[in-house]
Amino acid sequence: MTQDTALTIMKTGANVFLTGEPGSGKTHTVNAYIHYLREHGVDPSITASTGIAATHVGGMTIHSWSGIGIKRALSEQDLDTLSANEALVKRMSLAKVLVIDEISMLDGTIFNMVELVTRTLRRKEEPFGGLQVICVGDFFQLPPIADKESGARPQFCFESSAWRLANPIVCYLSEQHRQDDTAFLSTLGAIRRGELEDHVFEYLGERGVAPGDHPTDIPQLFTHNVDVDTRNKAELAKIDAEERIFLMQSKGKEARIEQLVRGCLSPQELVLKEGASVMFTKNSFDAGYVNGTLGTIVGFDADSGYPMVETQKGDTITAVPSEWAVDDGGKVLASIEQIPLRLAWAITVHKSQGMSLDAATMDLSRAFEYGQGYVALSRVRTFSGLYILGINQRAFEVHPLVLDRDRTFRERSEHAEQGFLDMEQSIIHEMHQQFLRTIGARLEAQPLPKERPKLGDRTPTTEETRKLVFEGKTLDDIATLRDMTVATIVGHVEQLVDEGKISSDVVRTLSGLNDDEMTKIADAFAREEDTRLKPVFEALDEVFTYPELRLARLALHLVRTPPSDPSPVPTQDTLPPSAQPMRPEKLGAKWNEDEEATLVRMVQSNTPVKDIALTLKRQPGGIRSRMRKLGLA
Repeated sequence: MTQDTALTIMKTGANVFLTGEPGSGKTHTVNAYIHYLREHGVDPSITASTGIAATHVGGMTIHSWSGIGIKRALSEQDLDTLSANEALVKRMSLAKVLVIDEISMLDGTIFNMVELVTRTLRRKEEPFGGLQVICVGDFFQLPPIADKESGARPQFCFESSAWRLANPIVCYLSEQHRQDDTAFLSTLGAIRRGELEDHVFEYLGERGVAPGDHPTDIPQLFTHNVDVDTRNKAELAKIDAEERIFLMQSKGKEARIEQLVRGCLSPQELVLKEGASVMFTKNSFDAGYVNGTLGTIVGFDADSGYPMVETQKGDTITAVPSEWAVDDGGKVLASIEQIPLRLAWAITVHKSQGMSLDAATMDLSRAFEYGQGYVALSRVRTFSGLYILGINQRAFEVHPLVLDRDRTFRERSEHAEQGFLDMEQSIIHEMHQQFLRTIGARLEAQPLPKERPKLGDRTPTTEETRKLVFEGKTLDDIATLRDMTVATIVGHVEQLVDEGKISSDVVRTLSGLNDDEMTKIADAFAREEDTRLKPVFEALDEVFTYPELRLARLALHLVRTPPSDPSPVPTQDTLPPSAQPMRPEKLGAKWNEDEEATLVRMVQSNTPVKDIALTLKRQPGGIRSRMRKLGLA
């Protein structure tokens, strides 16, 4: 199904299961629907199955939203207690559309509890109390976590009674926007279909590498947290450079803040050094990075002290603080602010969900859960970006229940798509209008403010800072009220000036500097070749703070000096064709008897693996994989 058709179906108010392979555009499509609802005056309830996923989408966990918390069952007394919670009842009553992201990791038992709570608190007998429910995810990804106390097998949501009651229309997206390598996509498809033939392992074996033979400037995916922490700490300690520490700022109720901290991929205390390997942890298309963009710290901005990252494409980006927030019906319940980076020598497969990586090293020999190997592989955009240290048979197994149900999902999606394609546009339009009337929405769309957050792409709001400035608050007052650093508030002011929302006269008043002080600063800038702050700071005997100098520079209409842009490091994409590595002719192809005979003969004559690879037109990793299969290694 195309994204446009899926969006058309969601606008009718039907319950929907939005799924598809990694990179098919699930997040983009549900974002488009959220934007549509908000243009019509409806704030959907955005939730997710885990804390990490909830932080990505700017919402809260479905457990928290529904009030069930850590419960695994609900008694009549529990329902009475929840019904007496006025805030929870109000939230349920005002809700119109419920979005649940990463549905694959939500236990069906919990899904049943959410259905019961919504029906009870909304006092409506329809499934989920009449809410439209949009479930987003891919059941081939990581499954629900088992309940250790009961020892019972976790239940997929599609096995639950709530799923049958909701009876969602399946929208199985078929477009691919992450990988464009046909052979790689074919292999990922074979894993989804459970077709683990020899050629799948041989093809992936082409990217097999020995420990130490893989690039050191790309992340390594591990299945266990302890391996990640050990690797990142060890690599950072090897760098002989000054540490820079960036502390997370927070605002709101402690419980909500804890949820954000647990789900945020950037740590509370971010320790960086020049030369450290890092990745961005959220999306900012305007700034030029997405969740998973890799780079290296090449320095720290002379003015703000923020880290400067050179990406693998050769771009240099100054990483300024970003905001993560819990949003409920348009109201921000809590927020945290941190530099959107983390050390990138290693990361867990679990935390890599939702990322698009240019390259990654992975050791799947210890994979213990259905879907772990598939998730790891599908994070990487190209086959050439894979470096595999080890594989076990379990790594690429998919759950048999998911495999069986997936065929049904595909068939139902095709049936739904054909049904809507055959329907007259006037009928579809009336269905859209009727749903908007039912939920009390505006029939005519109104453009949203530019800073309205989207699912998975929430940016710091400068509008609140602007309002406080015009209320006559001082710089320190604004920082205190917003629970942010003064430097961050000055950054907001710089952005507002660039956007023409604040004049230089307002900035001059905000700075608190008198005419004599402003003249001294102007003279100091005039004596320098550019408008960097450090020379002026030192020339004025460190009398003025950096925030004061930044505001003065704005008020004086001086153009900020951008950070130096180091020459980009050549990558495979920027090399001339003659310098790019050749793709082996037989990459991923099945072996025939003649090739195996040649392989045996060359191994017996002690021919080096790299020479065998050249002769047979395959990768060394593929040669070693076949040697193991034939008992030659």
